[in-house]
Amino acid sequence: MAEPIVRLTGVTKRYERGGKAVAAVDDVSLDVQEGEVLAVIGYSGAGKSTLVRLVNALEAPTSGTVTVAGQDLTRLGEKDLRRARQRIGMIFQQFNLFRSRTVAGNVAYPLKVAGVPREQRDARVAELLDFVGLLDRAHAHPEQLSGGQKQRVGIARALATNPPLLLADEATSALDPETTTEVLSLLRRVNRELGVTIVVITHEMDAVRQIADRVAVMEAGRVVEVGDVYDVFATPQTAPAQRFVRSVLHDRPTREQVARLREHHPGRLVTVQITDEIGLQKRIDDAFGSAGVRTELVHGGVGELRERRIGSLTYETTGPDTAVDAALAALRDAGVRAEEEV
Repeated sequence: MAEPIVRLTGVTKRYERGGKAVAAVDDVSLDVQEGEVLAVIGYSGAGKSTLVRLVNALEAPTSGTVTVAGQDLTRLGEKDLRRARQRIGMIFQQFNLFRSRTVAGNVAYPLKVAGVPREQRDARVAELLDFVGLLDRAHAHPEQLSGGQKQRVGIARALATNPPLLLADEATSALDPETTTEVLSLLRRVNRELGVTIVVITHEMDAVRQIADRVAVMEAGRVVEVGDVYDVFATPQTAPAQRFVRSVLHDRPTREQVARLREHHPGRLVTVQITDEIGLQKRIDDAFGSAGVRTELVHGGVGELRERRIGSLTYETTGPDTAVDAALAALRDAGVRAEEEV
């Protein structure tokens, strides 16, 4: 396998808060492969934004190394760091556009800082604005744009210096669902057509669903699970990943919903995980049927992730406790995740 474009090795970042050292990022080792889209996910306060600031060297780690495109950023002086940052594009939740500059002026700014001649700057700005669909808005100012248009300007600006790596920190959190879809589609084009590696910091399922190849789950400053996006969401291996996946998929009943279901369904409630495995439904039916357990579907949420089925179904099961226990054991023996709602 080729050398990763980003490699974090034993990275820790501590801050002083209330006289105590707090680890916002705690002993993280993580690789990002060239050409992929990696989503870093987790609850607010998990350390996601600090992690991305370490990757673009806006923060220096307390310990550990951060290597981007073969350069150990922790060993560079400020002059070399500024040059390295030109190879890392960044887009933000609140757009961070210069209000005094036009759309074209915002996109041209990093090129001007890099010393690119005027004629080349103008050609590059026109090329990028055409790519993001805003060539006709080149002379507009940010206050004349919608949120989605502002983020497209932000993407064009981030790509100005042809960076091989793009970091997106909650880039769609301030947008409505339709605009979010448009911006995510544009980011996927950036990845596929321009070959840019993207790291997406997010807590939104739509961002993961639409563009991510792999995900890294963070909790309390640590990366607790990394893997293919479907594998992590379909079969999370760690308790933190399981909690996060449950919170964003909304496919299992909440405690309040379980309480309401019990008012009308006195049988034991069993939730079965649904994946795209061939023959899954037959295994479920056989497990309940062989044990002589009657079932009624009372809750569920099944959708698609990367064109593969994912979700869960909750059944009311009716029959002797020994029969329901046998059905649950049979499901687990058949490789089907099944849990009783308590």
